[in-house]
Amino acid sequence: MRYVLVIILLVLFGYSLALVLQNSTELSVDLLFTQVPAMRLGLLLLLTLSLGLVLGLLLGVQIFRVFQKSWEIKRLRKDIEYLRKEQIKTAQSAAAEAAANTRHEKTVLDISPEDRSNSL
Repeated sequence: MRYVLVIILLVLFGYSLALVLQNSTELSVDLLFTQVPAMRLGLLLLLTLSLGLVLGLLLGVQIFRVFQKSWEIKRLRKDIEYLRKEQIKTAQSAAAEAAANTRHEKTVLDISPEDRSNSL
C-alpha cells in the first residue's frame, strides 16, 4: 500500500511539473482581494486543481460522516428493537413462570394435612 501511494504521488508530481512547464504563458490574475500582475498559466492551473482537490476531499469527508452516522443510527435502532423483543420475551416467560409457581403453591396449600395422611 505504501508503494502504491508513493507511485501515485510521483505521478502527480510529474503531471504537475509537466503542466507548469507546458503552460508558460504569463497572465494577470484577479484573486478577489488582491491582483497578481504576472502568473504562469500552468501554475494557476496547478493551484486551482489543488484547491479543488482539497475542497472536494473535505466536502467528501463531511458527507461520508453524515452517511456513516445515519448508518450507525439505523444499526442502533435495529439493536434497540431486538433488545425490546428479547426483554418482552423474558418478561413473558418470567410472568408465566410466576403464574405456574403461584398455581403450584395454591394446589399444595389446598391439600390439607389429613388428606395427605389418608392417601398414604
